[in-house]
Amino acid sequence: MSHHTTAQPTVADDPQARELLRRAFDNTARWPKGFTGFTADLTVNINGKETSGPVMVKGPREVSVQLGDADVQKWAQEQLGMIAVHRGPRSFEESDGKYTLTMEEDGHPMGIKLVIHGSNSFYRLKDNRITQINRSMAHPGMAPFAFTINVEDSAVTQDQKHLTTKYTVYYYSPTDGKLNNVESFTDSHVRVGSSDLPATRRIISFENGAVTVKSLTFKNHTLV
Repeated sequence: MSHHTTAQPTVADDPQARELLRRAFDNTARWPKGFTGFTADLTVNINGKETSGPVMVKGPREVSVQLGDADVQKWAQEQLGMIAVHRGPRSFEESDGKYTLTMEEDGHPMGIKLVIHGSNSFYRLKDNRITQINRSMAHPGMAPFAFTINVEDSAVTQDQKHLTTKYTVYYYSPTDGKLNNVESFTDSHVRVGSSDLPATRRIISFENGAVTVKSLTFKNHTLV
């Protein structure tokens, strides 16, 4: 018997929770409607080893990276795909707005708890910003995993929208609570036309028993 699906239909959507999340969504910087992409020169540095080459980003599934090292190229492509997913133009109804939303005030330092029913996720919100994202995932043939993203710092764009500049992701096993990895992201952006494009990204993580530092540096951006 599935304990996930049985309780779901009884949850009523909370209009106040919906309004709060919509406000936070509208407050977040995204590429403008009709954004068709950009090209740039990318340099990846992994613990001191550098690889460079051209990139083109048109959307989450349209990312082209040309680097000399196949593994680094694949990793950089995943990073750019992730940036495009988060920054791409979309409406509230297309994203979290399609779920039933409820909230509870539990006095947490990062704000109220907002539950996105049916997506195995809950957020925390404070000052019209999403401050924390909690999500658990289960894919067939894979061990279930979960992560918590804490948003630590953000910049305000020319359009008075918030753009995250520092966040940390904790990856853990929901079955035994074991912490698997921590990734600390620091991002900077450059304004080109009416878009804020990635300028630098540094990721500090723990992999194979050691702390790894990786950086992406983008130069010579051109809108396409």
